[in-house]
Order: sequence, then C-alpha cells, then structure tokens
Amino acid sequence: MKRLPVLALTTGDPAGIGPEISLRAAADDELRRLCRLILIGDASVLEGIRAASKVDSAILAFPAEQAAAVIGNSPRDGVIELLDCRTLPHAIPLAMPSEQGGAASFAYIRTAIELAQSGIVDGVVTAPVNKLAWSLAGVTQPGHTEVFAEETHSDPYAMLMYSDKLAVGLVTCHQSLATVPESLTMERIVATGELLAESIAKIRGGKVRIAVLGLNPHAGESGLFGNEERRIISPAVHELQRRGIDAEGPLPPDTAFTAKALARYDAFLCMYHDQGLIPFKMVSFDDGVNVTMGLPFVRTSVDHGTADDLAGRGVAGITSMIAAAKLAARLASRGD
Repeated sequence: MKRLPVLALTTGDPAGIGPEISLRAAADDELRRLCRLILIGDASVLEGIRAASKVDSAILAFPAEQAAAVIGNSPRDGVIELLDCRTLPHAIPLAMPSEQGGAASFAYIRTAIELAQSGIVDGVVTAPVNKLAWSLAGVTQPGHTEVFAEETHSDPYAMLMYSDKLAVGLVTCHQSLATVPESLTMERIVATGELLAESIAKIRGGKVRIAVLGLNPHAGESGLFGNEERRIISPAVHELQRRGIDAEGPLPPDTAFTAKALARYDAFLCMYHDQGLIPFKMVSFDDGVNVTMGLPFVRTSVDHGTADDLAGRGVAGITSMIAAAKLAARLASRGD
C-alpha cells in the first residue's frame, strides 16, 4: 500500500476561523485518502471549537517531544491527530486579535517548520494568521511567506497564488507601494520568473508560458509614465528568454488578464502584491492556494484571512483549505 504524504497543518490564529477550517479539513473523508494531516495547535482551542465546527471525530493530542514516534506509527482510524503546542492553557476570546493569539499562531508555524526540516513531515499547510496579533506579540515578519523563507534560509523565494484558472507570481510582496519601484531589480525579476516557471511545471507539467507585467500604466507607454519597463523589466524578460524560459512582456497590466490573455499564458509574473492578487481573488477566491516558492519543502496555504466575523459560528468555507492540502499532497507525493 502506497504511503500517504504527511502534512503538518498549522491551525492559525486561535481567535479566527483557522481552528475550525483545520478541524473540518482533517475530518474530510476525501482528503484523508490523499494525505495524513497532523494539526499543529492547542488542544484547549481545538476541543473548544470542535462542537461548533460540527466535527464528530475524536482529537488525539500529543506533545511535541512525541511527534517523531506518533507520526512514525500508522495513523489511527477515525481520529484527528494534533500536536499540542500547549501555548494556551485555555481558549481565548474569538474575533479579538491579541498578543496571546499572535504568539500562539507563530509558535505553531515554527513547530511545523522544525518538523519539515527534520523530515518528520513531507510538507506544511497553513491556516490564516492575524498580522495585528503578530505585531502585538512582537513578531516582526510581515507574513507567512517571509517567516518560512527566513527560518529556512531560502533565497530566492517568492509567493505564488495558484488555481486551475489562474496562477500569479509576485516579485515583491508584503510592502508598501511607495517602496516597490526601489525594490525592483533585474536580478529579482529573473529569479522570481525562474521560480514561477519551475513551480508551474511541477504542478501542471509541460512547457510553461509566462506573461511578465509592467509596473506602470500602459507598461510605461514608451517611457512617458515611467522608465522601469525599459530599464529593468525588459532586460529581465530578455534574460529569462536567454535561460530558456518562454516569457513575454512587459505587458500593460490593465489588459494582462483578459480572456484572451488567460488562454495564452500559463502564469503571470506581477511586480507587486495587489497587481496579482486583485485579479486572482476575483476569479479564484474560493479555491485559490498560496504557495511559497523556493523552500526546501512544500508549503501551501489558504488564500484568505482570519475572517473574525465568522469565527466560532461553524459556517466558514473550507474550499481553499481543501485545495491547499490537496496541492501540498500532490507535490509532496512527487518528492518535490
């Protein structure tokens, strides 16, 4: 019998929907046939939310020091496995970002990274965190992507937002618009383009055609609206082509995502966060997956936030979480 890939699933901010969607994903029959999910969180939080989440499966909690032994054994039927980080002695109020919640969700991530780096799990899936809670807890990284890159010493790395309908890679990510132009370099665009081409080839197979977007309106309009296209982006496209990557651009961002363009290109290399995520979430909000490219192991995530207004109500959608776990299982099964 083929061994299922083992994935650590961090349960996210304990005051948001992360614990609920993690529990429901772990109880999903189809997903259980594709991978073995090990939740990373606090038993106090998961047990407290289990009834509201409409999950009947029992939770088998174990401490971090027993992780290798528990995961090394065959899974028990009908139970949800939880590595209990024991950061919270009791559940905290829902829909309220807090220092305790931020510290807990950050601890879950570091635990999952340690498991992946040691080879105990084959990949990591993450539920959403609250960046305000992180700030209150003294976490300086702006998001999951940066934490995973820093903890694994990965360079280059980049964010990929993926669905069967659209794939976008981001040259810059969690930073202000004012700082984007100064952050763009030919080397960074080329490195991200290579990661994007490699990642899409792993997911879909075959040759990949990439659209490289401009930074400015109309892709600079021959220098009238900015010179980043001439000075940085066009040379990067030529370098990607020289390296054997089928890349075109820089394309005007306002027409890059037309139906004709979506049919022509396999992925879109975007210069900043919202340039890629606005069109992506318009077409793939429910089934989108966040992938960190450039890591030594697979890491995927939901494409949404903590949805505090839905926390504890048992109504949060799990389509993106299921998609994230399925993609992680698929990549981990290939040894990627």
